[in-house]
Amino acid sequence: MKLLGRTVLITGASSGIGEAVARSAYARGATVLLVARGETKLKELSDELGIRAHAYPCDVGEPSAIQALAEAVHADGFDVDVLVNNAGAGRWVSIEDTDPDELLNMAKVPYLAALLTTRAFVPGMLERRAGWIVTVNSGVSRAVWPAAVGYASARWALRGLDLALKSDLRGSGVGATEIVLGTVSSSYFANNPGSEDKLPKVARMVPSVTPEQVADAICKAVERRRGTVIMPWQMKFVATSSQHMPRMNHFMLWLTGARRSRRRAAASNPVQQRV
Repeated sequence: MKLLGRTVLITGASSGIGEAVARSAYARGATVLLVARGETKLKELSDELGIRAHAYPCDVGEPSAIQALAEAVHADGFDVDVLVNNAGAGRWVSIEDTDPDELLNMAKVPYLAALLTTRAFVPGMLERRAGWIVTVNSGVSRAVWPAAVGYASARWALRGLDLALKSDLRGSGVGATEIVLGTVSSSYFANNPGSEDKLPKVARMVPSVTPEQVADAICKAVERRRGTVIMPWQMKFVATSSQHMPRMNHFMLWLTGARRSRRRAAASNPVQQRV
């Protein structure tokens, strides 16, 4: 599916991967619909990109806001050809250290946000028998590590959503791509202090990719109708070993990850908690 002349809706579009996808799709001739909570950043980005960029401030963690978004997009005369479910949130925290409300929020965004946003826009795609749905996912959806229970389980739910869509939409003219990433040189670690320290040492052997590299891969995947993209290439080894040697894979991630004894000691030290 060529992006020239298509309408691409991107959630989490105000920064990082979402912003980069918007820029890449716009450069390929697409009309881009920018969705995120931050109205100011969205407006600045849409003004910078030009007349084919439109800002839609929306909290996709709220079902009623997603419905209002769909109504606004349709009222403006846009038919969404490509949906990029990129909005994400969540810290890497052990299960007992995660507040129940935070666990619910991690389930809302990204998983429920992607599920309900897809539900809002897929009927038009099915009616036209053309469209594409992109799910931006983390490598933790292939290989889990300690101290990230809420984050990891939400990403596994995203993986299930992508697989279910591929099965449900087969033969409909609507396709789906899951892009699976290692670490990305975005603001995630800066916005979630302490998370980087919980990345298993063995996982740090996988180099980071830039938002621009991810955006280019997403656009190419849509144009080439690719079902799954895993990047960088080292991440493919992690995914393969998780599938074919799951016990070894899980043991290595546990062995080199954040151990519970050290995590509990850090939690009891208020100075360390603030760092």
